[in-house]
Amino acid sequence: MYQFNNSTEVTRQNLNEALERRAFADARTILNKQLPAVEVAHLLESSPPKERRALWDLIDKDQGGEILQHLSEEISSDILSKMDPQELVDATSGLDTDDTADLLQQLPNQMVQEVLQSLDSQNRQRLETVLSFPEDTAGGLMNTDTITMRPDITLDVVLRFFRIHSEIPEMTDHFPVVDRSGKVLGILPITQIIASDPDAMVADIMKTEFFSLKANTSDVEVGHLFERHNLVSVPVVDDQGILLGRITIDDVVDVIIEDAEHSFMGMAGLDDDEDTFAPILKSTRRRTVWLVINLFTAFTASYVIGLFEGTLEKVVALAILMPIVASMGGIAGSQTQTLIIRGIALGHVSDKNSNWLLRRELVVALLNGLILSLIVAVIAAWWFNDPKMGMVIALAVIINLLFAALAGASLPMILRKGNIDPAIAGNVVLTTITDVVGYVAFLGLATIFYA
Repeated sequence: MYQFNNSTEVTRQNLNEALERRAFADARTILNKQLPAVEVAHLLESSPPKERRALWDLIDKDQGGEILQHLSEEISSDILSKMDPQELVDATSGLDTDDTADLLQQLPNQMVQEVLQSLDSQNRQRLETVLSFPEDTAGGLMNTDTITMRPDITLDVVLRFFRIHSEIPEMTDHFPVVDRSGKVLGILPITQIIASDPDAMVADIMKTEFFSLKANTSDVEVGHLFERHNLVSVPVVDDQGILLGRITIDDVVDVIIEDAEHSFMGMAGLDDDEDTFAPILKSTRRRTVWLVINLFTAFTASYVIGLFEGTLEKVVALAILMPIVASMGGIAGSQTQTLIIRGIALGHVSDKNSNWLLRRELVVALLNGLILSLIVAVIAAWWFNDPKMGMVIALAVIINLLFAALAGASLPMILRKGNIDPAIAGNVVLTTITDVVGYVAFLGLATIFYA
């Protein structure tokens, strides 16, 4: 068993020293024998491309698959693309079916078919079953390595089976009980096997009330089910209730982490699997897209400001105070949008309660607007010795906060219905709305008041 402790840190230091001394034999031994796969994966992700390739060349083929499953998709895809089918088979031979499927889903279809053809019929069929489902569904997440029980046997038979087969799949807390057609009738918890009379029949002690998942259930719904009910594993079934496989908590943790990274990176317009050490041209190309989009939105805001050029020339103070209005709207809108996106991700927000949320956010925005407008009005009036200026900026703040709340609450739901990711596209659209509305409200009111 591996534990991260001081010895792991010492091993890392020994590896770095071996690499600096170009003692590649020692480095190979440390990578393959002394460091756990997850630590090697972390080391690869923390290395620039040239060093990463050198490290990968030192890793034994039979260790590669276990390391690949801990890497981000971008890095593992790059490594996989340079491997031939036989190398892939060797690397993934010890992995669970779901982990192998995750890796193959990153490859071109032709290469996937070559890998499948090199497998034996049983493993090929298992992999094809998982690959037939989208990777973001229960079917794509499931592992087909599942031990099943029949209802018409005794616990003594079950115990004898385990004595013959000394290992069971990891993360097993129960066994699905199926009939001859494979339909799930119930589950048999391991605790029941241990605590019950060996002469008892499985049918008498199995639980007939249990959770199961249809293969087309989204990974987000899978995560919600596990989180709400503290589950360890759940059977995956088809529309007729026939067992296809199972999902375990370790797979769900990966989904939760990926969703969190997606939301976090999406706010900056980046992919959730963005490689920290990606090549310069690749990083430049990805970021340019969103920077260009943002440039056009900035020109839109500038165009709006240009419409009030005459007003700005008359009242120079407007140019000083103008960013305050836009900034307040941007922050308020971002707060609302973040709350709604989180609610959507957790399954809390639906068509039934969206109108209530919209009304609530508008009321919150109005109250905040009244409080903040009073503060900013007093400061602006005192600063420029102009009560009229205080009134203009106060009204503009209230208007922009109301529009920010409206946009922040409705945009994620509108984008979701259009199959557009609100975590990525929402910020760009929201910023444009709050900037334009803020400038129009402030400069428009100033034009009226100072005409």
